[in-house]
Amino acid sequence: MRGSRISAVGHYQPARVLTNEDLAGMVDTSDEWIRSRVGIHSRHIAGPDEPVDELAGQAAAKALAAAGLTPTDVDMVVVATSTAIDRSPNTAARVAARLGIPGPAALDVNVVCAGFTHALATADHAVQAGASSRALVIGADKMSEVADWTDRTTCVLVGDGAGAAVVEACAPGEEAGIGPVLWGSVPEMKNAVRIEGTPPRFAQEGQSVYRWATTRLPAIARQACERSGLAPADLAAVVLHQANLRIIEPLAAKIGAVNAVVARDVVESGNTSAASIPLALAKLVERNEITSGDPVLLFGFGGNLSYAGQVVRCP
Repeated sequence: MRGSRISAVGHYQPARVLTNEDLAGMVDTSDEWIRSRVGIHSRHIAGPDEPVDELAGQAAAKALAAAGLTPTDVDMVVVATSTAIDRSPNTAARVAARLGIPGPAALDVNVVCAGFTHALATADHAVQAGASSRALVIGADKMSEVADWTDRTTCVLVGDGAGAAVVEACAPGEEAGIGPVLWGSVPEMKNAVRIEGTPPRFAQEGQSVYRWATTRLPAIARQACERSGLAPADLAAVVLHQANLRIIEPLAAKIGAVNAVVARDVVESGNTSAASIPLALAKLVERNEITSGDPVLLFGFGGNLSYAGQVVRCP
């Protein structure tokens, strides 16, 4: 069995920016209230003519271009999303059609905020097993479409966007660039983060999620490092699900990644659910804050009270 690696990443966000001041004109909130509680300054909001598969396709096209590849080089498309309206055709099939990818395996993964790291593990396993040679792994969500814009405790959190990674087989003798995944869930807390109802609406038990993330997850994230044979101090960067700055900062500190760059894209993008990790990773790469080969911990958590993490090498 051969390992896999991330050869390139890309990201996309809608042009419209919704600031805290804008939100203060919509609900009973303020810039100070939002910044002090979640650390978010702004977020990008997609228009009615920008469905999830368009966000995903834009990010995927950038990742392919960065890898120097064409759509015909891809044989698998995995999209992590929980906000696509239609059940069939799925988002992955629509992305494949948009890009002109001929005959790929096309599947969606719905693990909400932990979706991208689950999707990445799925593609990694497919490559290792010989079922795929090159996959597009995408996290894309349009959270604005499931937000309750009258609820100031949740609508201030959300944003829209997509991030993508090209995953391909390592050359013979090359060290794997995607480490073993550590994943799981807490079924008894499944109602802590929800997107449900008709029409579907995002809701959460904020304090329960905060306590769980800051007390139980550090040890789990450290185990993900151990599976890759690394200590947290060896990490060059930590890219956690961009849920809330008050969760990201203490969680990163408790992991013990004392030498790592900590992604804080939530400040300018809000919570983009499955898009948040690849979006933040692609920005770190774009800004040269990490370099090729650097070990990076990716760790998703949240919806379903699920989690998944792995150490990857920066493309």
